[in-house]
Amino acid sequence: MDALDKKVFDIFSGRVVPKGATKKIKNSANVPTYVLEYLLGSYCTSDDEKEIEEGIEQVKRILSDNYVRPDEAEKIKAKIKEYGNHTVIDKISVKLNERTDQFEADFMFLGINKIYVQPKYVREYEKLLAGGIWCIVDLSYLYSEDTKGQSPFIINDITPIQMPNLDKNEIIDARSQFTKEEWIDLILRSCGMEPTQFEYRVKWHLLARLVPLAENNVNICELGPRGTGKSHIYKELSPNSILVSGGQTTVANLFYNMGRRQVGLVGLWDCVAFDEVAGISFKDKDGVQIMKDYMASGSFARGKDAIQANASMVFVGNINQSVDSLLKTSHLFEPFPEAMIDSAFFDRMHAYIPGWEIPKMRPEYFTENYGFISDYIAEFFREMRKVPYTDAFDKYFKLGRCLNQRDTIAVRKMVSGLTKIIYPDGKYTESDIEEILKYAIEGRRRVKEQLKKIGGMEFYDVQFSYIKLSDMEEKFVPVLEQGGGHLIPEGIGKPGHVFTIADGSNDMKGLFKFETTLADGNGKYDVLGLNNVKEVRESVKTAQNYFKANAKSISQSICIDTKDYLMHVQDCQGVGLNSNVSLPTLVALFSCALNRPVLAQMVVLGSMSIGGTINKVEELPSMLQVAFDAGAKKILLPMSSAVDIATVPSDLFAKFQISFYSSPEDAVVKALGIE
Repeated sequence: MDALDKKVFDIFSGRVVPKGATKKIKNSANVPTYVLEYLLGSYCTSDDEKEIEEGIEQVKRILSDNYVRPDEAEKIKAKIKEYGNHTVIDKISVKLNERTDQFEADFMFLGINKIYVQPKYVREYEKLLAGGIWCIVDLSYLYSEDTKGQSPFIINDITPIQMPNLDKNEIIDARSQFTKEEWIDLILRSCGMEPTQFEYRVKWHLLARLVPLAENNVNICELGPRGTGKSHIYKELSPNSILVSGGQTTVANLFYNMGRRQVGLVGLWDCVAFDEVAGISFKDKDGVQIMKDYMASGSFARGKDAIQANASMVFVGNINQSVDSLLKTSHLFEPFPEAMIDSAFFDRMHAYIPGWEIPKMRPEYFTENYGFISDYIAEFFREMRKVPYTDAFDKYFKLGRCLNQRDTIAVRKMVSGLTKIIYPDGKYTESDIEEILKYAIEGRRRVKEQLKKIGGMEFYDVQFSYIKLSDMEEKFVPVLEQGGGHLIPEGIGKPGHVFTIADGSNDMKGLFKFETTLADGNGKYDVLGLNNVKEVRESVKTAQNYFKANAKSISQSICIDTKDYLMHVQDCQGVGLNSNVSLPTLVALFSCALNRPVLAQMVVLGSMSIGGTINKVEELPSMLQVAFDAGAKKILLPMSSAVDIATVPSDLFAKFQISFYSSPEDAVVKALGIE
């Protein structure tokens, strides 16, 4: 036991179990973690190693005698017949038989079905009707000639594998005895993870996975490599969440069965998680539309009724390539099925957890230390769903102007969920809540960045920020994988260094940097970093020829025949250069020749012909958005593009100092600040 273990055991004795005991039994018993720890919580809550071992043996005996293994089902049935009575641990689901007007149970592993269930159990445990739950069931066997054709098995009692009661104030009152770091570590150990093995940022991703269990109607997406434990939480930790595997489902199963007039999974579970998003499909054509309605409002219309539900929705799946290559060629929602690749659907996502930042699970990542009994912490999260913390940051901060109503709702829901998990007593400082707010904004911005790629300029306002009320300082929150805001450094650059925005492959726009240096020589021009696109090479050649012919008109000091010009084109965002870049190339050559840098944080846009004719910039709003995301503050534009300024959102246009040029020489003079 380490220091945290001792503190946890003293404060929560009887509510915690050694997670190493769970691991020992889990390998031999294929039951959810909350089933095991329900039993361990009864027999294995000591800090004495001998008593722990005895408790583990007792749980093993119970599982050996009562847990139904599929290959031993007949043996268990024979035991029930022989002794007349036996208790089993199995997952049972219940259906209504309309012909007999009776509820009937099916046992998943025991393999018996259509067993009469008293209506009181169905009323008490509605989830029996929605996919089933793990239970301890007392079964009898009574065969009679009079009831021939009916099952001889009789259910005497059903006890769900759940905590019988919970006082949430017990946890809330004890929270003040732990530091923030200790509490986060305790929560992660309760999930089976060993926090000392993870970086601080990864811990926050693991905590974010818990938000759907503690917050109503929150929609979260997590895509990443295989083996990072994405679905573990929703399948193992809580009896209040359900993992929909395989993907295919129906509106009746998920939302509402009009034939039975019965609410589906969203009305009976706190969290509905979809495993392997690539395989999600609805048999009904209107499935995705109903899901969009529900994700936006927490309600949906079916028949004549508008039905409310509180279940959070989680989408987990695998990314089959590196994030860098995915960002260059597509977007981070690409693994979703085609029917769901819709900006309106993704706009309803409240946060995107970057699964690629979480390491693949290894044995040492699973804890041996003490943590809350899984069912205990799951029930605590369930109780906390009734407590709203959406206004947790209002005392210290307000959100920036780029966040629209949906963005604001998303951030508030994530802040509320994380606050309930980390500060359930509501006691936190300004810096504490700022940390949560930044994480929530980043999660929503990751969604918005991908929407910008899918939906274009409709989602241009991705520069999310928050404002500190004490001094009105505005702080912007970046997303790491985009690299935005840091590509174009602050301050004056080196002579010969020029930034531009140009078209890349796959119709994506990106930032390019031209770095030029001089060497003694005889007037050669070498260019590295270009691909073999004909238009690109010809545009560079155009700039070189124009420079040779017109250099002296700018300055007599420029050397043409006695110097070699070496240029390297850097693809800053990996999109692959695929357009005319003659004008920025020309500015880079003059900047190097004059040993004079371009103005700070300037992006040069436009192209030219060998005769000096200036071409208009196509898709100006998108060009400016990419420039802004990369950190540009000044834009050099051809005069012919002035007519397109009306197409640029006013908020975006106001972010820049705009300079116009009418000729190549004019562009050079204004880019270099020559008076």
